[in-house]
Amino acid sequence: MSISTTSSPRTLTVALIGNPNTGKSTLFNALAGVRQRVGNYPGVTVEKKLGHLQHGEQRFVLIDLPGTYSLAPRSPDEMVAVDVLLGRRGDAPAIDVVLCIVDASNLERNLYLVSQALELGLPTVLALNMVDVARQRGMSIDAALLSRRLGMPVIEIQANRRLGLEDLKAALERAAAGQPSAAACPFPEPFCQEIDKLSGLFEECRRATSEPALPRALVERLLLDTSGYLEGHLLAGNQQDESRFRMLSDELRAARVRLNSAGLSVPGVEAMARYRWIAEVLEGVVTRPTTRPHTMSDRLDRVLTHRLWGSLFFLLMMVVVFQSVFRVAEWPMSWIESGTAAVSDWVAARMADGALRSLIIKGLIGGVGGVVIFLPQIMILFFFIAILEDCGYMARAAYLMDKLMARVGLSGKSFIPLLSSFACAIPGVMAARVIENRRDRLTTILVAPLMSCSARLPVYTLLIAAFIPARSYLGGVIGLQGLTMTAMYLIGIVTAAAVAWLLKRTLLRGPTPPFVMELPTYKWPSTGTVLYRMVERGWAFVRRAGTLVVAVSIVVWAALYYPHSPEVEAPFQNRKLAIESQLAGSVQDDAERAALLRERAKLEHEIAGAYNRQSILGRFGRWLEPAVRPLGWDWRIGSAVLASFPAREVVVATLGIIYNLGEELDLENDEDQNRLQEVLRQARWEATGEPVFNVPVALSIMVFFALCAQCASTLVIIKRETNSWGWPLFTFGYMTALAYVAALVTYQVGMLLPGV
Repeated sequence: MSISTTSSPRTLTVALIGNPNTGKSTLFNALAGVRQRVGNYPGVTVEKKLGHLQHGEQRFVLIDLPGTYSLAPRSPDEMVAVDVLLGRRGDAPAIDVVLCIVDASNLERNLYLVSQALELGLPTVLALNMVDVARQRGMSIDAALLSRRLGMPVIEIQANRRLGLEDLKAALERAAAGQPSAAACPFPEPFCQEIDKLSGLFEECRRATSEPALPRALVERLLLDTSGYLEGHLLAGNQQDESRFRMLSDELRAARVRLNSAGLSVPGVEAMARYRWIAEVLEGVVTRPTTRPHTMSDRLDRVLTHRLWGSLFFLLMMVVVFQSVFRVAEWPMSWIESGTAAVSDWVAARMADGALRSLIIKGLIGGVGGVVIFLPQIMILFFFIAILEDCGYMARAAYLMDKLMARVGLSGKSFIPLLSSFACAIPGVMAARVIENRRDRLTTILVAPLMSCSARLPVYTLLIAAFIPARSYLGGVIGLQGLTMTAMYLIGIVTAAAVAWLLKRTLLRGPTPPFVMELPTYKWPSTGTVLYRMVERGWAFVRRAGTLVVAVSIVVWAALYYPHSPEVEAPFQNRKLAIESQLAGSVQDDAERAALLRERAKLEHEIAGAYNRQSILGRFGRWLEPAVRPLGWDWRIGSAVLASFPAREVVVATLGIIYNLGEELDLENDEDQNRLQEVLRQARWEATGEPVFNVPVALSIMVFFALCAQCASTLVIIKRETNSWGWPLFTFGYMTALAYVAALVTYQVGMLLPGV
């Protein structure tokens, strides 16, 4: 008897490439479903998206490369796609099939990238997406003829409706088993001859130095890239001696000179050659109506891109979005807060008082709650962003805001992330992924934390109500307290504009990018895509930010808890025993019992305050006092601000602890708010007995909080988005310095004013 065994086919790797707004991400999500993961390629800010697909017995790994119009890299970020396609990255598998996604209604532009992909010499499949949009415009496409012209499979699909996906999967499997796709060189003969010469020269160098072979496609790109980026990236780092690098560079320049003499200017020859090739390929393939029909997208754009009506609609849309972020998120945030409190109470009831209980309640549970509390805001915001992106409106919003953003060296695409940061800087930083230009993306990320987020509101509310007079002007229409709140927001906006302008002229120097954006056809957003993006962004926040924030919370807890010497309680023991004795006795009067309970709570707060004053953080606050004294602050304010660096919203609770009111303060509770305000008014300098707080001190604290980077979660997300600790450290450093100087100027100038 014979036994036959069959082995499963090997897993195939498919790279998805395409222009922006061709439905590439929608197709990736449709193919991979929930079997995907997102990260960053090491060393760059490019998102790495991997998915898995099963078709019969064949397994696929899908790599979703960033949307691009060309495979002409000019930065490390743009180089990622080329290196992945050519198998030059150790953190990505070798590519078996290239899947090019094109917009069927705009083939002329999309085939430019396809022509470059064909030169890689890999099996290639063309997904002809949005065929329904092409038909609506009266266009007809002969997909079979296009397939013969290109020499590769062409599959008609509608990714948002999951139509044609089975045919596409089968085509990918057949392509991997067949011969690599190939296209005739679209360039004139002299250019092809120069490529042949250079390829031979590079091959000689490879044999002499035992370096990896340089694919012909990269030799071509070296000749076309007059910026010098590729020379430095591919040659300088790989050659063993400087003379060989200079020789190769000289040969490239000489080849360009010869081509220019032949009337083939570099790099302009590429666009002319490729579009000439595209025209030949599409001859007889695409049929258009004699007059272009006016579609629903055209009619909507007459309103939504209008300078006046479009701007009004955009403002209305933003009001709806951010009101939803604030209002709708209140319910789940309150549930999370209540759940955190319930878990803390449950643990407190089952553990004896001590360091371990304090660590679990204040460090672990408090740290996790401090992360999860932001999750509703993030998911609601990205729900709306996903809808606006998928339906096609986001491109119109960027178009409307471009002129405003261009004044500080950015493009319209930076507006939405910055606007998002008024709710929370974390989703604002994450929303900057829609910006293709690396310098613009980094600049937007670095200034987003300057927008006054909701976590700053408790500080503004507390200090404005306590120290800013309730004066009104113009018959009560304008109030001084409201003007102060507005000023805090304006400080962040103006500073962000100035920092962005400075960054674009120094560290991230570069011209304001020309804002060329395709306005995609409006379409009904895909429910699956919207929900997936919302959940994926929320999970990314929890996964990435949660670990560090919890760790920082534990560190802050330890700094506030230790050294926890019992001797601190000695001065309070007699009062404590007296109260406990009375409560244990036969106190019958409810009012008297309630008064004793309040007295016990007050005493517990005093004891907690004494422990905190003797803690590591309290001692450091006293040591730090000379540095914050010029800002009008004493050691207690300095300690509260220092403790709030991981998360600025904890400053109110920290002030409550330091001023012996406990940490259970609720600013929405009028009684708690009034108690803390009154205590701050009564605070005195320990040496002189003078009041600590006045209007300049309150303004100094608010200005500091308006500009300082007191949010560990935001810094962690900046690290994740930039793939480097350098940028979050830079953000923390420049914002802290700005905040200190601005607070110093505010206090010192304020004290010079009469009547203070």
